[in-house]
Amino acid sequence: MPQPLIVQGDNSILLDVHDDEASEARNSIAPFAELEKSPEHFHTYRISPLSLWNAAAAGLTREEVLERLRRYSRFPLPGNVQHSIGELIGRYGRLRLEPTDEDYTLRLVVPDEDIRQELRSRKNLARYLREEEDFQSHPDSFLLPLLDRGTVKQELIRLGYPVDDRVPLAPGDPLEFSLQEKTRAGAPFLLRDYQKEAARTFHGGGDPGTGYGVVVLPCGAGKTVVGIETMHLLQTNTLILTTNVAAVHQWIDELLDKTTLGEDQIGEYSGTRKDVLPVTVATYQILVWRRDRESPFPHFDIFRRRRWGLIIYDEVHLLPAPIFRVTAEIQAVRRLGLTATLIREDQCETDVFSLVGPKRYDVPWKELEQKGWIAEATCYEIRLDLPRELRTEYAVADKRRKYRLAAENHRKIEAARQIIENHPGEAILVIGQYLEQLKKLAHHLEAPLITGSVPNHRREEIYQDFRQGSLPVIVVSKVANFAIDLPNASVAIQVSGSFGSRQEEAQRLGRILRPSPGEHHNSTFYTLVSNHTVEEEFAANRQKFLAEQGYTYHIEHWTD
Repeated sequence: MPQPLIVQGDNSILLDVHDDEASEARNSIAPFAELEKSPEHFHTYRISPLSLWNAAAAGLTREEVLERLRRYSRFPLPGNVQHSIGELIGRYGRLRLEPTDEDYTLRLVVPDEDIRQELRSRKNLARYLREEEDFQSHPDSFLLPLLDRGTVKQELIRLGYPVDDRVPLAPGDPLEFSLQEKTRAGAPFLLRDYQKEAARTFHGGGDPGTGYGVVVLPCGAGKTVVGIETMHLLQTNTLILTTNVAAVHQWIDELLDKTTLGEDQIGEYSGTRKDVLPVTVATYQILVWRRDRESPFPHFDIFRRRRWGLIIYDEVHLLPAPIFRVTAEIQAVRRLGLTATLIREDQCETDVFSLVGPKRYDVPWKELEQKGWIAEATCYEIRLDLPRELRTEYAVADKRRKYRLAAENHRKIEAARQIIENHPGEAILVIGQYLEQLKKLAHHLEAPLITGSVPNHRREEIYQDFRQGSLPVIVVSKVANFAIDLPNASVAIQVSGSFGSRQEEAQRLGRILRPSPGEHHNSTFYTLVSNHTVEEEFAANRQKFLAEQGYTYHIEHWTD
């Protein structure tokens, strides 16, 4: 019987989605291969240096990677692929950062003389490195300032040399607390097995080379609980960075609900409050605010206001560039990144790897769905014809204007209304990109609209009414893509998006994957796409994410 994988000499892998073992093969190669294309019959994955380094950091060896490929491969593995896998995985750990007896100085161990010569020749790197004075004792290493630890790691990964950082991390000021056995509502609070495993894998028992990295879990799988369990394992002052004020309040509510921490121990650091307490929850926006492009960032001092033992980066795939810079300086602090997808549209995944840490834990979405931890989802793309009166304007427009015309196709309003009528009694999110389009939708659907201009207190009122069921439909802009807990939402209608962003697709699907307390529901995710337009091209890119997670994507045509 043929196997589902065809491994090719250019490090790409074809997955035959019709094979009986396709799902097993996908899960087996997911830790070290990235999805590139997902048409109907064969999906294309690629083995990249970063995907292999993430696998190596998670403990996968060359032999294990090759064994997984051989297990599902239809043909013998190309020799050059076997060689490149071994060479790239072998690079992880070849360079090591170690402590020295000298204050504020680290040692970069480089056993290979050819690599040492290469590093000396790179001006961007050589300026941070100096030769050991005691050359006889350490002929294979360089010294570097402690403050340049992150910058050097960043430069080295750009050269293709991921660093195994073995320098002990600072403990931070202690903070004793326990987890509650019951929530405030009286429900038992129990950690799920994968949440415990994720936190403990990150913690690593405190051994060198652990305590920094990224946990990847679907929206609705309880990434916040993983953060709380990590804090519980470390018992130290913690700084939590997240995307918006609503997310700040959700973190604070979760901490008060599930731990013995009191209100006098948890501070909010946002545009309205500036409390710095043993646990402080801040927004990325306030940290990167400054008066003008030439001014310093006045709120960066929060990183030095306390002896933090842990920094949690919520939605780490959104980490702003200025936060990357300060993260490069604070490599002595444990760093936990939480995300549903490590995809960054700016291709800066390597910066996340070098400055926050490698992927430490990941679970396929479909696996958690099958176990009932997240809702079962069915995904539909609904194709609509462009109205006749717009076709001439569309034909002569440039590509960006074509996308806008297709995205704002006014026939989507009636399609959205029909979908809502087909889901009576369900909690429905209508999500889009363009404000004028969303205003029209909110008017025709007689639903409240949440955009960036809506005050935070009003947003939270609307979200609360939606959770309680008094609002069956809300219309939201991209401000609702991230860190919003709406466990009763079971239908999402996406009317427009960010040019095929897979990252955005993950977040929007995630809005409807949180099972309601005490029950399990099926969810439906609709994307409305204008037929025979550039919007189809971008929709195909978003489909990659759904295919990578194992979802079936149905395409249907809508008519009046």
